Amino acid sequence: MSALILHHYPMSPFSEKIRLMLGYSGLSWQSVSVRELPPRPELAEMVGGYRKIPVAQIGADLFCDTRIIATEIARLSGKPELALENNDEAVQAFVRVVDLEVFLACLVSASGSKMLGKLIKSTSLLEAMRFLKDRINMGRNARVKALGPKQAKERVQEHLVSLEQMLKQDFLFGDSPNNADFAAFHSLWFVCDLAEKPVTLAFPKVHQWMDRMRAFGHGNQTPISSDDALDIARENEPRPVSRTAEKLMDQSVSIAPNDYGRTPVTGLLVGGDEQRRVINRDTERCGAVHVHLPRQGFSIREH
Repeated sequence: MSALILHHYPMSPFSEKIRLMLGYSGLSWQSVSVRELPPRPELAEMVGGYRKIPVAQIGADLFCDTRIIATEIARLSGKPELALENNDEAVQAFVRVVDLEVFLACLVSASGSKMLGKLIKSTSLLEAMRFLKDRINMGRNARVKALGPKQAKERVQEHLVSLEQMLKQDFLFGDSPNNADFAAFHSLWFVCDLAEKPVTLAFPKVHQWMDRMRAFGHGNQTPISSDDALDIARENEPRPVSRTAEKLMDQSVSIAPNDYGRTPVTGLLVGGDEQRRVINRDTERCGAVHVHLPRQGFSIREH
């Protein structure tokens, strides 16, 4: 079996969520650095229009959205608690809020000169301006509208108060982490570590929990190129998938996020399960690939 490949960039908060899971799980992985915003031609060759980062890859299978990626990490590492669907409803309800509402509030709260300076340093002034314009346009089309700076700051404070009350043990739901800890961490990482805003200092339990999470690190990673990833996809066949009873089975479909970044992926619907749909894409450079997309938070229509 091919090693897990992660297509990501350093300042991506959802990528940090997955990088930390990989550190916690003890899996070795391969790292492909991508641009902060499209075009990403090599990745697009495999996943089509899907524009969110990160994307994971195992051979000729591409996994979109951190929910699906986390399920793959849980399967590979034997740590079922990393998959959201293996946790109870309290955990799942918590993650639904932090992955969208709290995340967007943290993005707004993180804005400032330090964040802009880091973005310019990692790209260029022109690319930073393009990135900001792109994110503004994404926000305008998002299902959940972004809060203003004052409202976002208040929402983050409410979130920190809630976390402080939850942390009766080392982690949010017990003495070991589950999907909720990684979901809650990455938004605050964006504020505290990238924007360097010390918002957790007034919340000692949260502050210590953040340190415990950081200590997992990113694990054993090996950098490879985007062309290497394409070669790996070309040299492998997509893994078998279970068929479903959906009426669009074996038809050309478009699947897109319904929150933000709502660019669709098109292909032949070939299978899935309770958590995901899988579409087949025939590509010029690497042949057939399977793209795995979540059911929750994604819409499907006949193409």
